[in-house]
Amino acid sequence: MSEAAYVAVDWGTSSFRLWLVDQAGNILRERRSHEGMMAAGKLGFPTVLQSHLQAVGAADGLPVIVCGMAGARQGWVEAGYVDTPAPLASILKHAVPVPGQDRDIRILPGIAQRDPKAPDVMRGEETQLLGALGLDAAGDAAVCMPGTHSKWVRARGATVERFATFMTGELFDVVSRETILSHAVTGAGETEDIDAFKSAVMAAFETPAFAANLLFQVRSGQLLYGGQPASAREKISGTLIGLELAAGLAGDVPRTGITLVASGRLQMLYQLAFDTVAVPIRTIGAEDAVRRGLSMAAESIWSV
Repeated sequence: MSEAAYVAVDWGTSSFRLWLVDQAGNILRERRSHEGMMAAGKLGFPTVLQSHLQAVGAADGLPVIVCGMAGARQGWVEAGYVDTPAPLASILKHAVPVPGQDRDIRILPGIAQRDPKAPDVMRGEETQLLGALGLDAAGDAAVCMPGTHSKWVRARGATVERFATFMTGELFDVVSRETILSHAVTGAGETEDIDAFKSAVMAAFETPAFAANLLFQVRSGQLLYGGQPASAREKISGTLIGLELAAGLAGDVPRTGITLVASGRLQMLYQLAFDTVAVPIRTIGAEDAVRRGLSMAAESIWSV
């Protein structure tokens, strides 16, 4: 086995991912758990990290690069923000060391948009951006990063010019569980209805002002004309994603299309949505992007 050069950690609100990495960027070992910021705040961040370092056999003194919610105000050590317009290289320069540790641990900062008319923040996604765009990016780019709180980023070269956050994933969870539409999706199971999803995307994309009405139609249509719970679920999802696309694109699509940073089911749904509204995309796996970004940071900080 190659010799480890550093440890990379993506520390989210509810998830923890750690990779033992060699000098060539190869993954030697990895760990995953649900010990995100919320759990680590109770257990202790040093305790959680050390348990995983021991599990992968990380040598004493091996440096650790961290991104995500460990750097939040309520996290381990606050890493602050780099303000837009934010050169991606500045994220590396402002990595914050964790004091009082036996090894060099650095936490990457997030990005803040200090615009009173459109205040916004990201933490963790900046590292995905770094991995997706690189430090030598040229031209204009539009990046969509789906999730509980989806991020849409406009970049010029390797500089983040502006971005917007959409609570699409969280809204889907609330709407499908806590409103009258919960009755419509009961028993949906694993069945998919692609046609229902695509038609809902297009309806919301073309008439976003009718969003609340389109959502209610999920229930009224089922009551009057029947329909499966899976179809109702896909209509809710398609409506919310269609709304996000309407705002995120806003009639302004770069000639190169959209860079989609996503994995798993979200990747499939957003690919379908972009195809439905005839917008070209290129896709990068979310985990590949964050690992690449962490590797760039480690190389910049420690010359590994």
